[in-house]
Amino acid sequence: MMDALALLEIDSIARGYRVLDAMVKESPITVVTAALVEPGKYLILFGGGVAEVDAAYTIGVDVAGDTLLDRVFLPGVHPRLWTALAGLTLTGDIDTIGIIESRSVAGVIEAADRSVKEARVVLLGLRIAPALGGKGFYVVEGQQPDVEAALDAGTAVLSGRGKLVHAERIARPHPDFLAHLLRPAPFGGS
Repeated sequence: MMDALALLEIDSIARGYRVLDAMVKESPITVVTAALVEPGKYLILFGGGVAEVDAAYTIGVDVAGDTLLDRVFLPGVHPRLWTALAGLTLTGDIDTIGIIESRSVAGVIEAADRSVKEARVVLLGLRIAPALGGKGFYVVEGQQPDVEAALDAGTAVLSGRGKLVHAERIARPHPDFLAHLLRPAPFGGS
């Protein structure tokens, strides 16, 4: 399990490659993915120990310079974010679902982390590019008051960044709906 998670969202593909090279030369991080996403951005999602991620993040921000669109560094990231990025199959009786959508990949990662830290909910999935036009969204489940608290926490993060698209609460979701909720996994993973 990695203790820290970070993401850099870069407006230049060429600079994105240069940033990635500088980061992996600087520190022994695990690059979860480095990919081109619509509309013409380069994302670098990485993790590892806090000190290693911090060192790579610092050099990445510096090298990205004015091409850096957004970023997030989460030391002590909630462990559920790692499994949520991988995707899951929903089963069982679910009371309430909360969905938060962001214009920013970095913002949605920070908001998801805050939601699961501040409310008694389960993070079911986190979807970030491709095929989302640079957006991201995440889904939590739990009892209605807990889901509402998670939505409040997540929307506060995204509103503060000016990146909130929309948040929805769905009570007693139908099983046929749940079968379509979190497919496909991000970055083409399974």
